Amino acid sequence: MNTEKVTARRLTTEEASELGLQDGIFVSAEMDGLPLDCYSPAFLTKPGKNFEGGSFTARTSFGEEVHILPDNAEERGIWVADKTGEEIEVLQSAGILLNLALFVPDGSKESLELLYSAARDAFGAGVVQRWSEESVEVPDVKVDLYEEPARGRKNANGQNRDRRALDIYPTRVRFLEPSDGWKFIVEPHKEIVDETPTI
Repeated sequence: MNTEKVTARRLTTEEASELGLQDGIFVSAEMDGLPLDCYSPAFLTKPGKNFEGGSFTARTSFGEEVHILPDNAEERGIWVADKTGEEIEVLQSAGILLNLALFVPDGSKESLELLYSAARDAFGAGVVQRWSEESVEVPDVKVDLYEEPARGRKNANGQNRDRRALDIYPTRVRFLEPSDGWKFIVEPHKEIVDETPTI
């Protein structure tokens, strides 16, 4: 297990409530019931001032979501780097796992095999592994994707919406997330007709 010693201090609930989304923190490195006696680099999932009830949610750099009560003595709490603090062990990365959504136009099993073969040649046969694979045929239909406020009034003219993506395959929508406080509206693709009069 690869760890690094970092000098840090534990935050109180009041200090944690002042954190933003860009502030690097350290939280317990336990993952999926695996007890690890060290910390993970992490970021809050929303600004500290938006949390209620003293419970905070952070996402570690390894993709784990952790719920923390900073003032609870039985938990490891939230830590930030501080030269005047104490030493803690922080779990380091062993590499990057790429969870890839790949669209292969007119793809077939043969084209996927060629793709995996090329990746194995580049990185090594023991490194590139296929697991939890999902091959889905994409229907030949396009959609337009809009966003509108999640709790806003319905507006028939579409005045209160933002265009997110035009002319995309519906399968791609699964991999997109709406902006904070907004929801997606998916409609069949309509060609934009320019009705500007010309001379």
